[in-house]
Amino acid sequence: MRIWGGSWRTRRGGSLHGDVFRPPANVSLFTAMLGAGTQLFCMVLSLLATALLSIYSPTAKGALATAAIFLYALTAGVGGYVAGRFYKQLGGSNWVWNTVLTATLFPGPLFVVFSIMNSVAWAKGQTSALPAGTIVVILLLNLLVTLPLTVIGSIVGRNTAGEFQAPCRTNKVPRQIPAAPWYRQAPCQVFCAGFLPFSAIYIETHHIFSSVWGHKLYTLFGILFLAFLLLLVVTSFITIALTYFQLAIEDHRWWWRVFFSGGSTGFFIYVYSFFFFFGRSEMSGGFQTAYFFLYMAVASWGVFLLLGTVGYFSSLAFVRMIFSQVKVD
Repeated sequence: MRIWGGSWRTRRGGSLHGDVFRPPANVSLFTAMLGAGTQLFCMVLSLLATALLSIYSPTAKGALATAAIFLYALTAGVGGYVAGRFYKQLGGSNWVWNTVLTATLFPGPLFVVFSIMNSVAWAKGQTSALPAGTIVVILLLNLLVTLPLTVIGSIVGRNTAGEFQAPCRTNKVPRQIPAAPWYRQAPCQVFCAGFLPFSAIYIETHHIFSSVWGHKLYTLFGILFLAFLLLLVVTSFITIALTYFQLAIEDHRWWWRVFFSGGSTGFFIYVYSFFFFFGRSEMSGGFQTAYFFLYMAVASWGVFLLLGTVGYFSSLAFVRMIFSQVKVD
């Protein structure tokens, strides 16, 4: 099999192009994560755009969080559409479970953490506790807007989905995967894929942490928008490069790996939160510690879903392009 004048020849029989578009394991979870990540991507992009356009005052107390909640609800249809469309193309059949997963992968953990911490804050009489009226409004927004839009998006996605656009036919029996050196295996690649994008946004990450947890005023939304674009570009390029290296050693199991590679920046952000908490913040006590690390775990999970989705779609476009030029000897 020749690609761009080079050659990828098999050593165990069969050919790589007959397995590279084989659907991943656990299609329902994979497509639900794609849908949740797409929804978060649209929400963050819309949030930064509206802040730059001064549609609301991002420096006003609670304005950014309120805008994020409403934009997340309004973009639910996009997440449902992406999940439903890919689930249909990859041969899924359990639509209800796929839709529920898409709708709860991110807000589910957030709701659990919020319920625990807000209950403790109520019991302690903390000012950070949200009043009951605000909680009811948020719940109604999710039940009457987010969930219905996810269901509608999923229905539209699966009803409009065509065949999965794979330039090569998939063999019935998967080929054997050759052994790879440690530096070309998943743990090393995932680590490198997360470290490089995080290093590109390290300074901006520090400013965001100082603003959110240090109660400093953040006004550089233009710089933040550029940093977000840089993060997307670096994540796309590194996952594409690692996908090429993986396929070059005849390992066709790239679907899940590129998602973890792209999303691994979220792990580095969570690790950085330990450094910030113990070295830069003035927080202390059991409640503040639990509050910080639980919410940072949810935020890092959101970053994982968002950037994992970016990494997957970038690699999918790359793999489709190179295998559309495949010539089988």
